[in-house]
Amino acid sequence: MKKELLKVLREKKPLVHHITNIVTVNDCANITLAIGALPVMAHALEEVEEMVSAADALVLNIGTLTNEQVEAMIKAGKAANRLKVPVILDPVGAGATKFRTQSSKKILEEVKISVIKGNSAEISILAGKGGKIRGVESQSVADDISEAAKDLANAYNVVVAVSGVTDIITDGKRIAYVKNGHPMMGTITGTGCMLTSVVASFCGVCEDYFAATVEAFVAFGIAGERAAQSSNVKGPGSFKVIFFDEIYNLTPEIIEKDKKIIL
Repeated sequence: MKKELLKVLREKKPLVHHITNIVTVNDCANITLAIGALPVMAHALEEVEEMVSAADALVLNIGTLTNEQVEAMIKAGKAANRLKVPVILDPVGAGATKFRTQSSKKILEEVKISVIKGNSAEISILAGKGGKIRGVESQSVADDISEAAKDLANAYNVVVAVSGVTDIITDGKRIAYVKNGHPMMGTITGTGCMLTSVVASFCGVCEDYFAATVEAFVAFGIAGERAAQSSNVKGPGSFKVIFFDEIYNLTPEIIEKDKKIIL
């Protein structure tokens, strides 16, 4: 892991351009601010290229997909590639419908993605290993999700990050298992989308996208753990508020002390 990466992030305040879903757009903007980066949400075909030119990272999240949005994502992604801006793809619900699966594959074929971040079913399905997803929730996956993730990483020369009880991050050669997190994180909508925003924030200041993604997962998980331990948490609503506070109050020292990584 890159030491002091959170400090670098907060000093540089990278601009993270999101083309994301309408369910979680406000939460993604707020979590980006809380970790120390700057969010912008712009999806119109007329402005995505111009906005990418000012950005340090680009998020493509297919949670509430339309044909026009796919077009905007590919247009923005190609501009990001020309400008060497990292592109983080969140294939929300890939496998749930043909449209989502085909759109994810189309983006992967036409845009050089830096990080694919998804749940185990989404990653298993995109790796061609099968799997089942209901809505956006993973139901079944490949027998060895670590191998599926490595195969996908090697197929597209990309970092693959699988969120779960134990998170898996791999670039096809290196692999890390992150055990930070808490079950309360699954009681609120949008933690997956917010995590993607945090990954993009770290990738915006670190060209080693594997290390940046590991750091993002650790930071996010630690914030969840610390929020869940608060005596002020009475349920999902209060947990969400305190979770944002814990993200905001993270320090490199807290991350170093509380990280749970197997490399």
